[in-house]
Amino acid sequence: MNSSFSPVRVRRRRPSSLRLVHGALVAAAFVTVHPSAIAQAAVGSRVLTLDKALQLAQQRSAGLVADDEAATAARSMAIAASQLPDPTLTVGINNLPVTRQDQFSVGRDFMTMRSIGIAQEFTRSSKLEARAARFEREAQADEAARELALANLQRDTALAWLDRSFEERARDLIAAQRDEAKLQIDAAEAAYSSGRSSRADVFAARSALAQIEDQLAQSERDLATARTRLARWVGAAADEPLGPVPSLETVRLRPEDLETMLVHHPQIAVMLEQEAVAQAEADEARANKRPDVSVSLMYSQRGSAYSDMVSINVSIPIHWDQTHRQDQELTAKLALVRKMRAEREEETRMHVAEALAMLQQWRSNRERIGRYDASLVPLATDRIDAALAAYRGGTGSLTAVFDARRTLLDTRLERLRLEQEVARLWAQLNYLVPAGHGTGEASS
Repeated sequence: MNSSFSPVRVRRRRPSSLRLVHGALVAAAFVTVHPSAIAQAAVGSRVLTLDKALQLAQQRSAGLVADDEAATAARSMAIAASQLPDPTLTVGINNLPVTRQDQFSVGRDFMTMRSIGIAQEFTRSSKLEARAARFEREAQADEAARELALANLQRDTALAWLDRSFEERARDLIAAQRDEAKLQIDAAEAAYSSGRSSRADVFAARSALAQIEDQLAQSERDLATARTRLARWVGAAADEPLGPVPSLETVRLRPEDLETMLVHHPQIAVMLEQEAVAQAEADEARANKRPDVSVSLMYSQRGSAYSDMVSINVSIPIHWDQTHRQDQELTAKLALVRKMRAEREEETRMHVAEALAMLQQWRSNRERIGRYDASLVPLATDRIDAALAAYRGGTGSLTAVFDARRTLLDTRLERLRLEQEVARLWAQLNYLVPAGHGTGEASS
């Protein structure tokens, strides 16, 4: 928006309010060209840059802490799953008489025994490793979910920060036009008093001011909403003045490398880890096809007239119908693996298409901004100069000048909204893939 209104030479008999109007135009042009002038003027005040906002959002996030705890829990379960089951202690009385003269005697009948024993299930090492691997995969899936949450947090924080920045610029631009419109009313009334314009010009100036004030109220509302959205991520720091908008010239994605780079997309990474969890469960089901062995040792004490006894038992489950039980369980687990792989491949294609579309829109909108700077804004400025010249020469109306200035305001606001859309696309593309994965840069 590197444009300003051309200075116009005013005759001495012209109302002095036109000089004030011209001064307001120059001031409005300065605000448009330098949107961060207010923030820069507050020397020594706290400034909320985009990087600082991202750091605050990460520090305040409870979701990231939850994902960290989930990964810690899964790793603890992996350690527990790799151990043998706890042994079982058995204590009891066997063959206790309940009738006749030996009723409830623990020492007179030769079959009565007071027993204590211990049993241990010896789970195969392949099963223990498979169970531990499944929980380890779940921990990695939780870590991938944390990366996804972090990427979404950074993207949403950046969008909220950029929205507030552009809403402030729009508010400042409209406020400058509001101040100018007040001076236009003075100019219209002075021209009407001197007989150079009609009463309709005065009403047109007041109508223009009312429209701008309504537009300013809407802009203030949008700014308050943007500040509230930013506070959701950074807290009280959302009220601090913002730093400059980062460069929007490049993004960390190249069309030719999209499919390779999006392997590192957090959503794809989560699905990849979930697929690994399903594969680990299939491996565990395959290991369960081989039965485990349980061994128990029991010492039995009888009456003093009889000898004590020791018993040793070995238990092996009989998988007598593996075709309809263990094999079916393994088949189901493998089907889930294939299902998740297909979903991941489909999700990857979708993300590639979405990223390519956003990249194309980003480049197209940057070209449109160039057209605004090269022709649309300068043409709207020239229209004001022409309307002012016609008015001073007595061949044009003051209403035409108001209309031209209104057109320039709308053009600058449209250009600002287009730049905001470019910034939002830039944020979505830059926080689509985590940094540090070898992404290249694409520029317009």
